[in-house]
Formats: sequence, C-alpha cells, structure tokens
Amino acid sequence: MRILIRSRTARLFMLFWAALCIPSTAGKSSETPDAPSVAPGQTVPGSDGQTTVVQHDDLVDRVQQKMVKIFGAGGARGLESYQSGFWIGKEGLILTSWSTVLDVSKLRVVAHDGRKFDAEILSFDPSIELALLKVSDAQIEGFEIDPKSAVRVGQRVFAVSNLFKIATGDEYCSVQKGVIMAISSLTQKRGTTKNMSLGKVYILDVMTNNPGATGGALIDIRGGLIGVIGKESRDASTGIWVNYALPIEVVHASVERMKSGAAFSPTTELAVAEKPHKLNELGMTLIPDVLPKTPVFIDEVRSGSLAELSGLKANDLILLLNDQRIDSRKNFERLLGSLNRADSFELLVQRGQELIRIQVRP
Repeated sequence: MRILIRSRTARLFMLFWAALCIPSTAGKSSETPDAPSVAPGQTVPGSDGQTTVVQHDDLVDRVQQKMVKIFGAGGARGLESYQSGFWIGKEGLILTSWSTVLDVSKLRVVAHDGRKFDAEILSFDPSIELALLKVSDAQIEGFEIDPKSAVRVGQRVFAVSNLFKIATGDEYCSVQKGVIMAISSLTQKRGTTKNMSLGKVYILDVMTNNPGATGGALIDIRGGLIGVIGKESRDASTGIWVNYALPIEVVHASVERMKSGAAFSPTTELAVAEKPHKLNELGMTLIPDVLPKTPVFIDEVRSGSLAELSGLKANDLILLLNDQRIDSRKNFERLLGSLNRADSFELLVQRGQELIRIQVRP
C-alpha cells in the first residue's frame, strides 16, 4: 500500500490508523466471522451457497482499481473540497454522493494509478443524495451493481474511501474493516438526527463518518459492491456520529433513475413563468456571484419579508428547490424564475451541520 507521509504528525496518525484498517496479510489467509481461515481462493458455504474468500492484499489491490478521488468546490465556511467515488460498469461512469463538492463546471477525478480526468455531472438524485458523473475515454472497468446481493446483520464488510484526503495521486484509498450492526431507517423524524429522509440504510460498526469518506464503496469479503458510504451525520442530543451506508438495492434503483433521466439533470430546460418569483421580492440577498458556480449562501434577510417569515436566515446554504439541486446562483435564479409569484415552493437549506426543509408560502 503506497501512502505518502510527509511529517512526524502524519506518521503518528498513520500508526494509529493502521490499528483500524486492514493489516497486511501477505502469505496468510483471510479471517472474518463470515469465513474460517482458508487458503486464498478456497470456497466455503455462505449466504449465496458458495462464497469465495479473497486474501486481504488481493482484495485491496482489486478494489483500489475501481476507486477515484474527487476534487471540486469547497474550502469555504467549513466545506470540504474533496470526497470519494468509484467507477461503475464499463462506460466511464462514476457514482458518488451529491454534495457541494460537485458545485463546479468541471470536476477533477484521480484514478488509482494517478491519472487525472475531468468529469461532468450526468445526473443526480436528491432523494438519497447520490450523483452520477461521466468521464470520456477512461477505459476503466468498475463495480457491477447487483441489487440481489445478499446482505445481513453481522456481516463482515470493508469501507473504502479517501477520508481526510490522505490520497491525492496514485496512493491507495483507506480501507476499514467492520460489520453491519443493523438495517434500519434514517430520517429527520428518527430521534434528533439531522439528515434527509433516506429510508433504509445499513448502520455500520466502522468509523466512516469522516471528511472525504462520503461516496466511498462498501464491499463484502469477495470485493463485491453492497453499498455507498453516506454523509457525515450527527445526533444533536447525544453528539454521537452515525456511520451508515446506502443499501445496494436502493443504489441500483437510483442509478437506473439517473441513467433514464428520471432524476434531475443540470441541462433540464425550464419554461419561464409569466410573473416569476424574484430574490428582491422574497426579501433575501445572496453572496456575490464571483465564481463559475458560486454556492447559494444567503447574505442577508430583510426584516418582515416573506423569506424571514418562512424561516430563512443569513448564512443558510440553499441546496434544493422543490427537490431540484441548486449548484449555483445562476441555476437557483433559473429555477426560481420557472415558478409563478403566487406559487408555494420548498427549499432545503444547510444551517451549520443541520439540514432543514423550509416551506415558502406567498
């Protein structure tokens, strides 16, 4: 495993991290609760009848070839400018989390061998916060998404991601070992967890809740894809971070929607309303539009305005309008202009670490 260590602090961090990650197993067989110690390539009974156990080093090498490091917008107001993703199929498609990192016209993705590509957003699915990217002429084979993959509570899993931006070139992404603790729902109404309603998720006994990990791959002991690592999420009352992944069947359905165009595409054409909503009439001012895709932060809310009465505040980051992703101020004004002044609409905003849905009713 190739990791560039530049300082004493980094070396100490990596020593600590080695205790959490997969140890070197050269010449040794895999040991997991799902399989006894066996020789590499030997088959043992599993949930699918016969499960091939892959040696750790072989598993890591094989999976790393399908991973990418994604670099884009961010770096301001505590927003990371990096995250994880992975190739799917053979058509140059990358699956990752939908986030503010993607708020640029061209994304830079780095493959396992250090090659750099420009990627464009093909589509995204705000309902479960996934995005599909496209790279031309990548010629890299990715994961196959099998919605029938058998997954159960207590199953040994591996989480692969570029957490903390440890890898920037041909270095390997981090690999963490854990188990699926529970299969449950994760919604805003469940306790005080601040998150969108995601439906069924895998609750993980592995610390994936770190910057840059979102969009990473959750794999089984054979190296098959069984989920996508979710975003950082914290319970406001206990301060406990929730480590979760989106299940493979949910991911498969989302990818099919995005491929078919059922999910939102940045190129979707919208008709302009006869009497549209306007920012000044709503009573809010956004930060200056100085970048190709400036994040839609609210700079000021006028006292007594519809924006204030609806619950919007200064420093809110607008993420969705009627479940349509807002990737720039220009896009926000375009979507707003498609709504008649008398029409109500819903915004999803990020306020600190909290995601809030706000109804705007004229």
